[in-house]
Amino acid sequence: MIDLSKIGMEKGRQYETIITTANDDGSKNAAPIGVIIAGENKIINRIFKGSHTLDNIIREREFIVNITHNPEVFTTSILADLPQNYFTESMVLKCADAYFKCRVISLTEAVKQSDPVKKKGEAIVIKSEVIDLVINKPTKAMNRGFGYVIETLANFTRFDLVSDAKKEEYVERFREANRVVLKVGTKEDIESMQEIKKELIKKGFEP
Repeated sequence: MIDLSKIGMEKGRQYETIITTANDDGSKNAAPIGVIIAGENKIINRIFKGSHTLDNIIREREFIVNITHNPEVFTTSILADLPQNYFTESMVLKCADAYFKCRVISLTEAVKQSDPVKKKGEAIVIKSEVIDLVINKPTKAMNRGFGYVIETLANFTRFDLVSDAKKEEYVERFREANRVVLKVGTKEDIESMQEIKKELIKKGFEP
């Protein structure tokens, strides 16, 4: 059985990855997409309609999830097409610390009326089985929750040094950070945000 916990991925949590797929002309495509762990070797993605990645996954029924902490790759693959020389022949990113190959189990229509991206967010929920895992070097998949915890702590260290207006801004930032951490963060991330919340309450605020 393939065990995604070997790269720090826990069931029920969401991680930031680069998914690579094959375009219909044979070229390779990359896109930053969140991955939710549904079990030791099961994952879920929710991808909006109209993306090349979704079209490729529906057509090929297979894709690769790359684990990397390279900010250039995340940035370039959002702002433009990632150059073909960033890929290996087998469609893996050359910079990947680890990667796993997935085979689609099911595709489900998902319309979320409250989605912040669109008034009517039309997407496909993809459930897949991980059929191969390759670890090139010890690594852990990136979870946005930890970054929000660090940013919130940085703001907290300045809290008693800033104006009342800035304090309110920091509290508002906390609310947004906490929302994201509750959605995607690890147990430890969530516990850390709760500790910060208690301290803000002690200071007379309602985060």
